[in-house]
Amino acid sequence: MSKFIPLSVPNFEGNERKYVDDALDQGWVSTGGAYINTLEERLAEFLHTEKTACVQSGTSALHLSLVDAGVQPGDVVLVPPLTFIAAVNPVKYQFATPVFIDCDDSFCMDPEKLKGFCEQECIFTDDALYFKGQHVKALVVVHVFGNLADMEKIMDIAAKYKLKVIEDATEALGSKFTEGKYKGKYAGTIGDYGAYSFNGNKVITTGGGGAVTARDAARVDHIKYLSTQAKDDPHYYIHHEVGYNYRMTNLQAALGVAQLEELPEFLRRKKKFYEEYLALFRNFELGSIMPFREGTDSNHWFYSLNIDRTKVHQTMREIITELEKRGIGTRAIWDLINKQIPYQGEVTYRLEKAPFYAERILNIPCSTSLTDEDIKRAAETIKEVLTEFANK
Repeated sequence: MSKFIPLSVPNFEGNERKYVDDALDQGWVSTGGAYINTLEERLAEFLHTEKTACVQSGTSALHLSLVDAGVQPGDVVLVPPLTFIAAVNPVKYQFATPVFIDCDDSFCMDPEKLKGFCEQECIFTDDALYFKGQHVKALVVVHVFGNLADMEKIMDIAAKYKLKVIEDATEALGSKFTEGKYKGKYAGTIGDYGAYSFNGNKVITTGGGGAVTARDAARVDHIKYLSTQAKDDPHYYIHHEVGYNYRMTNLQAALGVAQLEELPEFLRRKKKFYEEYLALFRNFELGSIMPFREGTDSNHWFYSLNIDRTKVHQTMREIITELEKRGIGTRAIWDLINKQIPYQGEVTYRLEKAPFYAERILNIPCSTSLTDEDIKRAAETIKEVLTEFANK
């Protein structure tokens, strides 16, 4: 039997072992050490931003952004329904209220729906937006699968209604605009805050880990302070704020420094593989590869196959299970967060595209270690399975 082709796995081709061994030899393995500072500096250089702070996960990056943005219990935060639940859970950590805004065809927040909610469902007074008496404090915009949201329109709306913008760029390291107002700007560097993830399935990994940046470098300093238990006096352990154990470890950072060195090559391969899939699925009547937004250069983190549900009626679980039997790792996009038990009953606004795509999108193998033969076999097997299901 042919080897199993996984959905997305890490790729260690460079100095990972060398740098991790060096951190071990130095004895710096925890939340102190030179590799953390190096990763923060090099990440800031790559993103063309002044500062970054390395943390334990993308989730902690989002949580600290909400804390620094002043999101309080009872505030409202506008969020997407079609994304990983970790983008929304930090809202609950702050005992704030999520309101779910629909996506557009990029899977990212629809600015027209966002505008409609603010205009039609809210009241804007005293330089603040209110929904049923609650202060609408912020919005979390996720660049889904590395596809950039329409940030020009979203930022204009946020500015009008005094909303803090937290960019969830956990899937979009390396995605940038090539046209328009934000030409040359990377995902996560446009809003008030930008959160990144280095989980094992991301473009680069530190095992677990993440980072955060902000338009105001002083906010990054505060977030770094919060991530290290808000310690004010290293001798007497004095703390003036509630802090968090969210700092990245030096071992993780050593891995990250090596991975960041490889990022340009990984991005090149991601784009190349995407183009190969486009060619292999061209004219396939049962599904098509979803595009990325025009005027952008995506990191092409995940590739999305839009299945024709008028012809293929099997559940996504049945499709994924059959492909797994044949050696191909795939996954469904996500079930909607507002349908999950912790979020049932929360307010949603004109959800149309999100439920449409939730039933149709299959993510297909996208590791940077794929070969051309792997991609060809994955595509042919997927087409084979969908054809068999359509003929049943």
